[in-house]
Parts: sequence; C-alpha cells; structure tokens
Amino acid sequence: MTHLDGAGNDQAKEPGDGPRAVALEIADAVEGLADLWAVAAQDAPLRLSLHQLRALRALESAPGLNLTALAERLDIGMPTASRLCDRLEAAGLLERTSHPHNRREVQLSLTTHGRLVLGEVADRRARALAAVLGGMDPTDLAALRGGLKAFHMARQLPSSWPRDTDPR
Repeated sequence: MTHLDGAGNDQAKEPGDGPRAVALEIADAVEGLADLWAVAAQDAPLRLSLHQLRALRALESAPGLNLTALAERLDIGMPTASRLCDRLEAAGLLERTSHPHNRREVQLSLTTHGRLVLGEVADRRARALAAVLGGMDPTDLAALRGGLKAFHMARQLPSSWPRDTDPR
C-alpha cells in the first residue's frame, strides 16, 4: 500500500517505480480527491447522496433517459432507481414526462432547479480542488498537469494488455 500523507513518506511500499507502484499512488490520490469531492458536495445548500448526484449527472449528459436506461447507467436495480427518481422528483430536481412516441415509456429529465443544483455542486468542487492545487509548487502543478494529459492520451488508446495481466 502507498501512503502519501506525510513528509518523506512519498514512496510506494512496493519495489520499483513501475506501473503497479504508480497505480497504488494514484489510488491513494483518487481516494483523497473523492473525499474532497464528497465534502464539497455536502457543503452545498441542498445535500444530495452520491447516487442522487450520479443520477443527476447521468440525466444532464443524456436527457430523456428512461428508468431502465438510468438504472443500467448507474448499475443499480430498477426498484432502487425508481425510489431514487421519486426522491429527486419530490425535491424538484427531475421531471417525468411521457415519451412522445410511446405512451408506456417515461422520459426523465432535469428541471431548471436540478441543473442549478448540479452547477452549484460543480462550482463548489472546482473551488475546493483549486484551493488544494493553489497550495502546490508551480513546478509540481505543471508536472501534474503533464501527467494527467499523458494519462488521458494513454487511456484513449486500445489496451495493449489483457485486463487480467499484471502490468509490472
């Protein structure tokens, strides 16, 4: 396991600087980012669960999904998705409308209030992250930015190794 939480404690506890060691370091960083994300979201005027935020984000990126598609996108069961939508609708964040070509199908979409809430959460998260990044040395910040660009580019390429292969 890797621990990046203290002075002089920035080395992976596995030998080498290979992909596995770096992956462990990134996993720790992602946990820290997830904590930062959660705290920033909970500071918003309307407190939403992770599932509720994910549902709103899914509907923001794909308006008009039906309940089945939303459940699949969130990897949750239909009853859970239905209760989730009930709560979001009661809060005025989403609306259900009949599909124009299939009366038996219901489309889900964000309300104006739902879009505003998502914008507020995104803004709070960006400010929290900017505060952390603002505390970094400019050289480290530039290195992080370069590393993230390289990661993004590598992620776009077809995988050159099977998923069950250990990439040491």
